[in-house]
Amino acid sequence: MEAVPARVRTYVACVAVAALLCLLPLPGIRTPWWAVALLAALYAGCERVARSRFVGISHPAGTFCPVLLAGAFLLPAPAAALVAVPGALLSQVEHRPVALRRIWRAAQLVLGVWAAARTHWLLGGRDAVAAGDVPYALGPAGAAVLVFCLVLAVLDGGILAVAERVPVRRAWRGLVARSLAPIAVHGLAGLMMAVLWRSPYGPVAALLVLLPMCVSWWAFAQYHRERAAHQATIRALVQAVDIKDGYTRGHSERVGQASMMIARELGMDDERVEVLRFAGILHDVGKLGVPTRLLRKNGPLTPEERRMIELHPEYGHEMVRGIGFLGEARAAVLHHHERLDGSGYPYGLVGRQIPESARVVAVADAFDAMTSNRCYSRARPVPVALAELERCAGSQFDPVMVAALVEAVGRTGWRPAVTADDIEDTEGAQDVRPPRVPPPGAPVSSPPGAHR
Repeated sequence: MEAVPARVRTYVACVAVAALLCLLPLPGIRTPWWAVALLAALYAGCERVARSRFVGISHPAGTFCPVLLAGAFLLPAPAAALVAVPGALLSQVEHRPVALRRIWRAAQLVLGVWAAARTHWLLGGRDAVAAGDVPYALGPAGAAVLVFCLVLAVLDGGILAVAERVPVRRAWRGLVARSLAPIAVHGLAGLMMAVLWRSPYGPVAALLVLLPMCVSWWAFAQYHRERAAHQATIRALVQAVDIKDGYTRGHSERVGQASMMIARELGMDDERVEVLRFAGILHDVGKLGVPTRLLRKNGPLTPEERRMIELHPEYGHEMVRGIGFLGEARAAVLHHHERLDGSGYPYGLVGRQIPESARVVAVADAFDAMTSNRCYSRARPVPVALAELERCAGSQFDPVMVAALVEAVGRTGWRPAVTADDIEDTEGAQDVRPPRVPPPGAPVSSPPGAHR
């Protein structure tokens, strides 16, 4: 917990205090405590199963919302909020600090459920549930689900902005859109549970609603396992490249990070951002087909040796073209050494003939190459590298991609990476947040992207 910045601890503490204020009225309200205990135990059990090895969901989106929303539709707001506390505090946490993460999750859910229950009650939803008037109950339930989703999104965006210093506007971008559909489905199941709970059949009938939800939960878990398999495939390929070309160890991950920064700056949706991250990570996978002696050679290459190295985009494309989930990342692997003026390789494409994904990766690749130590060149300062990219924009690089990287690095900074041999000399290096660099008066020696 000591490693967590003070601003993050303060933010979590404020959210936790707000959650406690929501629970304060509990002693003074009439509450069916047996129902609170049953729903809390059910929610804790469902969370435990959802995050177990059998199911394998550890993402926060894996919260079992039907039980929480059923509580919001059945109970007074403070009592409904209490349902989330045991499950959140006892949930499995993979990363440290465990206690802080559990407190954050519990406080976040308390506020979300309290707001949803309050909204549902103000709109008369509880009377509709008690009367079994499902058509009328849909309106208040829908409003409660929307409020629940908004509260979680606001809190998630806030922690992202505070912890990672993401701009506020960007921190909340897409959070509601991504979570509203699955939470709406959970809300419908929660409403069905609440209506059946109030029916003559009682809580036993309400629990039957969870059976189809468990099936969908299992399908959701398989999707996450498939994504984990994708990540493992990519890691294996990258590790093979790093072992073969030790001087550029870590280069692939850094290019993936820079590609992601450019894509986000351009406003691409999350799915494309992820694909471009894959493209950056895998752009040099074709080096597995290049002789190691050439990759590690000190000094200039002969024309024949350069031609052999310039085959690596085609080797890489052959290796990844059968991996369906990579999508447009495959085009980036093949074309990331093309230049806007047509002097690049392997096909000499010009301007917009070069796929957008390749234009993104080309800028990210050159930037990291210039800011990293290699066997044939020393790292340049970040402002110098950005200035060189701007100088070559329009001839070698897409100006739009260059401007996006300059803007992103200027706002969030970049930690220049070094090879393993240089770590001792640069220990304690700090993030660099360069000022906006004007076009240089004189060209910098050796063009960017002339790396191996």
